[in-house]
Amino acid sequence: MALATSLTNHFLIAMPGLLDPNFARTVTYICEHGEHGAMGIVINRPLDLTLGALISQLGIPADRPGVAEIPIYQGGPVQTDRGFVLHSGGYSYDSTLSITPEISITTSRDILEAIAAGEGPEHVLIALGYAGWAGGQLEHEMSANAWLNGPASLEIIFQMDPSARWLAAAQLLGVDLNLMSGEAGHA
Repeated sequence: MALATSLTNHFLIAMPGLLDPNFARTVTYICEHGEHGAMGIVINRPLDLTLGALISQLGIPADRPGVAEIPIYQGGPVQTDRGFVLHSGGYSYDSTLSITPEISITTSRDILEAIAAGEGPEHVLIALGYAGWAGGQLEHEMSANAWLNGPASLEIIFQMDPSARWLAAAQLLGVDLNLMSGEAGHA
């Protein structure tokens, strides 16, 4: 199954029947999607880790009030030792990819320094690891009813409580996941 359009800047919403522990009940923001595969960040799995602990390990001083409490998320099962920062657009660092005018992703240390100094983007979601799919893999999983997809919402990514994001992302499509079965039927 080939998708006619890119899923970049969309949510992948795990269907209730998706039992893979890496993705059960997750919402993944797709940063890039094309014929060679897809890459995204899971946005609703906070870790028991804060930015304060992370920047302390990196030797970055925190001057901004509240920076220590910013949660770190499990962005996916790939390269879990590498950091990814989804953030509001209009900012550019050493390693920034602009996804849309409103949202970018950065993987370089300088964004953490800017956040700690109070000079970074207004909205951030910091993750360790990412979710990745080889060419055609995501399309296959979608045809097997593993995922819903729909347009992303900045409010869901940056402002909503993480525990509410899975249901809220589906509700953008008019879907109540509480009413869905974990079993898929095929005619």
